[in-house]
Amino acid sequence: MKLLSVAIPCYNSEAYMEKCINSLLKGGEEVEILIVNDGSKDRTAEIADRYAAEYPTIIKAIHQENGGHGEAVNAGIRNATGLYFKVVDSDDWVDETALHKILETLSAAVKGPKTLDLLISNFIYDKQGATHKKVMQYRRHLPVGELFTWDQVKHLPKGKYLLMHSMIYRTGLLHECGLELPKHTFYVDNIFAYDPLPYVQNIYYLDVNFYHYFIGREDQSVNEQVMIRRIDQQIRVNKIMVDTYTKQKWSNKYLRKYMFSYLDIITTVSSIMLIRANTKESLQKKEDLLAYIKKENRALYKQLKHSLFGTAMNLPGRSGRKISVLLYKISQKFYGFN
Repeated sequence: MKLLSVAIPCYNSEAYMEKCINSLLKGGEEVEILIVNDGSKDRTAEIADRYAAEYPTIIKAIHQENGGHGEAVNAGIRNATGLYFKVVDSDDWVDETALHKILETLSAAVKGPKTLDLLISNFIYDKQGATHKKVMQYRRHLPVGELFTWDQVKHLPKGKYLLMHSMIYRTGLLHECGLELPKHTFYVDNIFAYDPLPYVQNIYYLDVNFYHYFIGREDQSVNEQVMIRRIDQQIRVNKIMVDTYTKQKWSNKYLRKYMFSYLDIITTVSSIMLIRANTKESLQKKEDLLAYIKKENRALYKQLKHSLFGTAMNLPGRSGRKISVLLYKISQKFYGFN
């Protein structure tokens, strides 16, 4: 059995997928690389098959009809044989030194007395053309180099959230929680980073810069104009996260606090994008989103009204516009869009 399975969702990725694959090959036989060709129309399938033939004990090529990023991740989870599971997008890559430290940590955890459910590491916003690369690290907010629980995650400030790029789950946990991402929907990485958390008990933070999150392509889903065009998909993800929060029977106040704050940020992003679209239809969608939250969970609605989201929903006058700009900058940092 492999130690770590890595799914690489690919759609028309011929221009950059090899850099991603090559970076993961540095992990050797402990790593299983699942290249998921999600109905590509370029040479993605050919490249995937070539790598699978060259590295038959490490790489598996999976071909499916186009189902979107979420369905590609689902295929990775279904086919994973490793004890742990990570998603690396095809235009991103990982650091070789950090990869070896990740594998050493997972190997030690498997031999330990307690089950490790979630491994967290740092990631880099590798923005094209930027001289200074922003690193998302958690050393001031999480215990470093030791197993811990939610009771020790007392506060993660805005902008210090666990995104897909920083997370490696125990594969069995993803099966236990029944995670299945929606098809043909962007921004499902937020669901991946959110829905399994109530099942996570033991966490480990390894302070290494592991994942390089590339930003800069014009067609990238986190490009602001692209986000506005795809706002219905952002809202769909937002509502799914509201549903996830609503159905929980909270056993840990720190987990609840974190999941509320994450939902607060996502709802703020939705609101800001709808405001920036600045059409009658988009403003109505903003009101509809608020009505949905109120209908599904009145207590959550009231709490959001006094949070960052509540501020974003009420922005009259010049001072309101200044606050809107501030919230937009927070949204930029969270999503990394241009």
